Amino acid sequence: MYIALSPGCVGVKVEGLAQRIAAAKDFGFAGVDIDIFEIADLVDTQGADAVRAHFEDAEVIACGWGMPVDWRSSEENWKRDLETLPRLAKAAAAIGCFRTATWIMPASNDRPFDENLAFHIERFKPIAEIIGEHGHRVGLEFIGPKTIRTKFEYSFIHDMPGMLDMAVQIGDNVGLLLDAWHLYTSHGHVSDIAKLQETDVVYVHVNDAPAGIPVDEQVDNVRCLPGETGVIDIAGFLDALRSIGYSGPVVPEPFKKELADLPDDAARLEATAESMRKIFATLK
Repeated sequence: MYIALSPGCVGVKVEGLAQRIAAAKDFGFAGVDIDIFEIADLVDTQGADAVRAHFEDAEVIACGWGMPVDWRSSEENWKRDLETLPRLAKAAAAIGCFRTATWIMPASNDRPFDENLAFHIERFKPIAEIIGEHGHRVGLEFIGPKTIRTKFEYSFIHDMPGMLDMAVQIGDNVGLLLDAWHLYTSHGHVSDIAKLQETDVVYVHVNDAPAGIPVDEQVDNVRCLPGETGVIDIAGFLDALRSIGYSGPVVPEPFKKELADLPDDAARLEATAESMRKIFATLK
């Protein structure tokens, strides 16, 4: 397990690969997410060895990439992106970055549960097959807060067991993007992680929740830095992941307004990095 950075998750803007790597290296993150479209273009123009060298020289791991397929909207858009996916997956594999992930809406106004399940399985099966040919794994993130689901007519998967069940139906290379916030807000417990296999977890987000708010009243975009309030048992969360052998990235996703209000990206990165150092120091 290692500390990694997804710049957008902490309100940091980067322009180009050099800035992305520098943001991670300068503030002590062992890994950083990639812009898969940029990487594919660089592999085409510079070659995979040259692109890998950017990471190796900085001693920063290329740790993951956002799912580049518009699977949520029209069939036309989905099929269009499926056609470009092999090139992107090949480029990511060429630089040794084998984790991609996306989130799943926990409710719908358009599809009852069974219909929605069939929709997601249909959309993700070819995605998993295509990237699996290049050695990649897909992480699916369940969204826990009840305050989201109550706004929609039909509830959908919003907890770890449900998402794992769907992942199994999609493919062998499909697992979880496991977020501490969503485990907490779905009434999951760190002890549930001990029931998993290492291959069940593809990617990890960490954060904390505001104190004094009942779990079913927590709002998704109002969070705290990892370990800030202690509402979420982050030490137990990390320890449980380590116990199952998870060795991938752990990425902060705090959605904290006060972080955005800091004067510059350096201040945001330092505050975030310090919170990550503190929570990793709890590991025995």
